[in-house]
Amino acid sequence: MVGMVACFGEMLMRLSAPGREPLLRSGRLDAWFGGAEANVAVGLAALGHEARVVTILPENPIGRACAAELRRHGVDTGGLSFREGRMGLYFHAPGAMRRPAEITYDRAGSAFAGAPAGAIDWETALEGCGWLHLSGITPALGQAGADMTLAAAKAARAKGLEVSFDFNVRPRLWAAWGGDPDPVLKALAAEATLLFASAGDLARICEFDAGGARGPAALEIAAEAAFKAFPRLTRIASTFRAADSVDDQSLSALLAEREATFEAGPERMTGIIERIGGGDGFAAGLIHGLLSGHDGQDAVETALACMVLKHAIPGDFCTVTPAEIAHFRSGSPSDVLR
Repeated sequence: MVGMVACFGEMLMRLSAPGREPLLRSGRLDAWFGGAEANVAVGLAALGHEARVVTILPENPIGRACAAELRRHGVDTGGLSFREGRMGLYFHAPGAMRRPAEITYDRAGSAFAGAPAGAIDWETALEGCGWLHLSGITPALGQAGADMTLAAAKAARAKGLEVSFDFNVRPRLWAAWGGDPDPVLKALAAEATLLFASAGDLARICEFDAGGARGPAALEIAAEAAFKAFPRLTRIASTFRAADSVDDQSLSALLAEREATFEAGPERMTGIIERIGGGDGFAAGLIHGLLSGHDGQDAVETALACMVLKHAIPGDFCTVTPAEIAHFRSGSPSDVLR
């Protein structure tokens, strides 16, 4: 089995309106910690793997509370460092029926975003690790974030680690500092062995003609072009969502390898509790499957099960366990387990 999985990126505090209220309707907010990469680390820890978060937190009670929350979920905190500054925030108004959820970021000038590109010693941060997980959110924060993310990927590849990269394109974050995402995304994809990406994401980094195809068919065409463009790449995974309302949706997934493709779903979800963190749950589930030696079909089915179950868990973190995945995949009735 590959060693510890390191996940690098900014952590945020999420402030959510309670229940299904619009933001600040009642003047109350619920606080959660999260962040795309940390969500994956927590998910992997829940699935029985050693996982480390590498990030920079503010040296204040909020930063220390964030570190304690990671430890509570069994995540290795040896990759944390602290500096002066603030915790990045985002405000979340849950959706209901056909009213979509809304997110407002307040993360400019955070301790993480203000750190210089050389703030992390990658030799130390990746010690004992066999896998590094990254996302496109960190490089979207500014030039230092882009430089740090690429440095992490290159350091991991030099040490022989597997590298997974989730595109997670955030156009507004790139636009805020006038950054050009495509060259950075392409450079990071070149270091990766596993990409989490849609056909639209892949169109940013390689040329192909989908010929009007959509969904899984378009991804298969795009994946073929990506495999030709990036020799280190071995797998590309993506999910597909169909939504009738905020509460009634379905998910499916595709995993493309160089010689085969594997599909899972669709899985219908009604009465959704939480959509945020679902994609990170999928990433954790897929990495778990691959680390556990599952074949492509079993790995993508495990990943989709993890993502579906995350929609029933409040907050950003995915705490789905192997037993819960096994129960879900068994098709057993969803009643009280005694």
